[in-house]
Amino acid sequence: MAKATFYYHLKRLDFNDGYDDLRNVIKAIFEKHHSRYGYSRITYELHNSGIEVNHKTVSKLMRQLHLKALRTPRQFHTYKGNVGKVAPNTLDRNFRSKEPNKKWTTDMTQVMIKEERLYLSPILDMFNGEIITYTMTSRPSLKMVIDMVHKAMKKIPKHEGLILHSDQGWHYQNKRYQNVLEKNGIEQSMSRKGNCLDNAMMENYLG
Repeated sequence: MAKATFYYHLKRLDFNDGYDDLRNVIKAIFEKHHSRYGYSRITYELHNSGIEVNHKTVSKLMRQLHLKALRTPRQFHTYKGNVGKVAPNTLDRNFRSKEPNKKWTTDMTQVMIKEERLYLSPILDMFNGEIITYTMTSRPSLKMVIDMVHKAMKKIPKHEGLILHSDQGWHYQNKRYQNVLEKNGIEQSMSRKGNCLDNAMMENYLG
């Protein structure tokens, strides 16, 4: 390596820009979530921790640290087009919650246990990442998501002002599911079509 090239790269490694503490936090979040968080989700995590930083800064620091999120393709999708009523995106990527049972999110995923294919449908509280309840069945059905809501209502009877966010899966567009939410005073929110970051907390959990 030429001497000039060596010192050029050495200078690039000297991050004397006041972001050393932030780099450590970013690296800790990245490792905590098994290299699955990209700059967008890490930015949300920082904001949830009270650290206000621009997503472009997080992206730049991650490139400097050579941190690149692993991509895990999801093989199971519940979206079948507009088969019912699509709720507005009330949540609007505001994943912060100052108290429990105000912002919940849900989704469905396929898991393999030995030779058996199962379907998991959990509810996650955005206040602390707690799984409120879940259902698991051998095939995806409307009943499993309705049973999931009923189980959550029995566990958390007081839920005034609660928002339940999901993607636009056919289960969540179904009138029976929406009636259960309305009967329990739950406001429904849905991600925009084809935009997984609108439900980033649950997408990451299932990932």
